[in-house]
Amino acid sequence: MSSSSIGRSLSDVAEPSTGAHTPRSILARLDRIDAWSMPFIFIGIIGTGFLFAFYDVFDINVSFIQSCVALKHGCTPANAVTALRVPVVLNLGGYVIGALLLAPISDRIGRRNMLLFTMLLTGVGSLYNALAPDYANFVLARVVTGIGVGADLAIVNTYVGEVAPRRNRARWISVIFVMSSLGALLGIWLGLFLTTGPAPWPHGLSFAQASPSFTDGWRWMYAIGAVLAAVGIALRLELPESARWLVGQGRFDEADRVVSGMEAVAAKHGELAPVSEDVPVDESTPQSSLAFSALFANRMYARRVVQLLAVWFLAYVTVFSFSAGFTSMLTSLKYPPPEAGLITAVGAFGFLACALFAVAFAERLERKFWLPIGAAITVIGGVVVAEAGTTSLGIAFVGSAIVFFGFNVWVPMTYALSTESFPTRARVTGFGLVDGVGHLGGGIGVLVIAPQIPNMTVLEAMLVVSGFLVAAAIVAQFSVRTRGRHYEEVSP
Repeated sequence: MSSSSIGRSLSDVAEPSTGAHTPRSILARLDRIDAWSMPFIFIGIIGTGFLFAFYDVFDINVSFIQSCVALKHGCTPANAVTALRVPVVLNLGGYVIGALLLAPISDRIGRRNMLLFTMLLTGVGSLYNALAPDYANFVLARVVTGIGVGADLAIVNTYVGEVAPRRNRARWISVIFVMSSLGALLGIWLGLFLTTGPAPWPHGLSFAQASPSFTDGWRWMYAIGAVLAAVGIALRLELPESARWLVGQGRFDEADRVVSGMEAVAAKHGELAPVSEDVPVDESTPQSSLAFSALFANRMYARRVVQLLAVWFLAYVTVFSFSAGFTSMLTSLKYPPPEAGLITAVGAFGFLACALFAVAFAERLERKFWLPIGAAITVIGGVVVAEAGTTSLGIAFVGSAIVFFGFNVWVPMTYALSTESFPTRARVTGFGLVDGVGHLGGGIGVLVIAPQIPNMTVLEAMLVVSGFLVAAAIVAQFSVRTRGRHYEEVSP
């Protein structure tokens, strides 16, 4: 497919339907589509956001020890887990700023326009990291990147949920989530290759590049992130606006053209279902209220904000302790740095496995049931790592893969739950609140738990970190049932 043909908006794929365009008629046509109804290359285009976001989360996991030693006086591999607190916590603070200040703008000006801006911001932050002359600038760059990523995650998940088939929203978010696992693998393995010293397998990589004459591998890590962001910006120019958002803004003719294009693509995969006349519609006046007031003036949505915020906050204690700090955590527990990095890098394949698993099984259960499954798997993996100790690396690799599978397998389903729990007029804002502010839980993991890890056994550390995901799973059971339901039925 040529770039010119890809660049056509879906509104040009088919002629708009005839007749009056009402919110009910457009949403009914949109909700009857059961197949992915955009060019499949759009999956990769949208997924660049997930790829970069998770590359950004995981690139610091292995590479931070080298960047810390290079930039911070007195930093050593043994105490890097303590120094990790500042850049990770402030990066997560950037997530909150982006989620609260930038994500809500998407509910006012559109999903596509903000997707371009947030990717630009993340790229600028990553380039700033690559060029950081000192530790203070390194930390500030992490804040800038966090602002972009925090908003981007909210908008990407909302966009995918709004264009995906109603009965398969979690499945298609999981498809995009595969890109996040690839970003994590890229971030971790590049870190292992560029920022750790060579060591014979299985204690490291014999061809790793770090040496007294090459100490800037971490700069290459962030420069690659900036390139990924630049590619993402160019690709996102091809995306159409969300038809559901256009309906909410009263822009029915534009929404009709986008849906017509989606129908034309979906028809190539089989016959379209009849248009239902019984489709719930958001009756609010377009742009009648700010997104925050749309959430907090409604008791039902306010309760959902509190409940889902608790879920994400608790879960992210576990997620970021492992995703951003697993290598430093293992190093503080007396694992040699190359070996600790390798255990993390091998474990990341569990992340890819869980993403593929989610594509196949995400829609088999209600969203909230996946959290206890993920928590149980994470605990089991942590016990396996602890039992392996520093002498049974093969078992440690298996345990690490189980850990990565467990603390990630529930994520795309809970992304779907979070987008489904809020109305179109405030969907990005709601997701940004619960997921963005929830990232502060990751800060708790780094600030409170990480400093205590050197005083724990491996088993104690694994159980403490995993325990927060267990708590999140309990809170999640109070969530609303959303699987397969109309957006406007769950969140009018």
